[in-house]
Amino acid sequence: MEQKQSKQIKVERSIIKTYRKTIWSKFVKAINDFDLLESGDKIAICISGGKDSMLMAKCFQELKQHGKIVFDLAFIVMDPGYHPTNLEVIKQNALTLGIPITVFNANIFDYVYQLEKGSPCYLCAKMRRGHLYAQAQSLGCNKIALGHHYDDVLETILLNLFYAGEVKTMMPKLSSQNYEGIELIRPMYYIREQHIKNWRDANALTFINCACRFTEEVGCGINGNHPNKKKSKRAEMKALLAQLSKDNPYLEQSLFKSMTNINLESILGYKKNGKSYSFLDE
Repeated sequence: MEQKQSKQIKVERSIIKTYRKTIWSKFVKAINDFDLLESGDKIAICISGGKDSMLMAKCFQELKQHGKIVFDLAFIVMDPGYHPTNLEVIKQNALTLGIPITVFNANIFDYVYQLEKGSPCYLCAKMRRGHLYAQAQSLGCNKIALGHHYDDVLETILLNLFYAGEVKTMMPKLSSQNYEGIELIRPMYYIREQHIKNWRDANALTFINCACRFTEEVGCGINGNHPNKKKSKRAEMKALLAQLSKDNPYLEQSLFKSMTNINLESILGYKKNGKSYSFLDE
């Protein structure tokens, strides 16, 4: 027990001190820039068991303890059909890090796997999101927090450009259309994935990497990759960004900034509130 408490303290100090500039300050900046937190909020911290959501949970604990805003937290873990070994890893990590999680069941994997054997990720993500909203609502939460980071945002921009044919990004805050009064927030929006990995490795932490039924078949592990694992479209975008950034170190920064600098005078059309508009309209 003393050893676990000592590790928890070490992890918490590393966020505030060692990674103050790359993680903690970025976390606080996103909350302030996008108005993600208000006094009286009750936030459902959605923990998948990976490094991103676990770090987010610790950042929120630190903010609650040391910040000026009064708010409440509920740490929820959805079990969509994890292998018992993966679920146990999540529980042990939460115990070690001092995160009081509540696990609830949602038998999603079996259902999605039967319907979408070829590419189940989109349907699975949609169903998981719905269960998280419902669970958050049942706990009296008005917000759910997801652990998507800066690199996720960049990859989403490219995925939408290349595969959806639209200029669209992953938003830092969204109001739910199906669950009235609940907002989705992404406080890790400014944090780079490499800095999350640095924090994880420096503290000798081991998290699940991916634990869905589909990726179990093609190969996946903890804190790593399997040689037989199929490369997803998101992984392809990650590799593309890494390759392009070798020649232009400012490429990723420029891509991120482009989502705040769209010139409506130099595009053929755009959408707003479900309606399409053309440059010819003006």
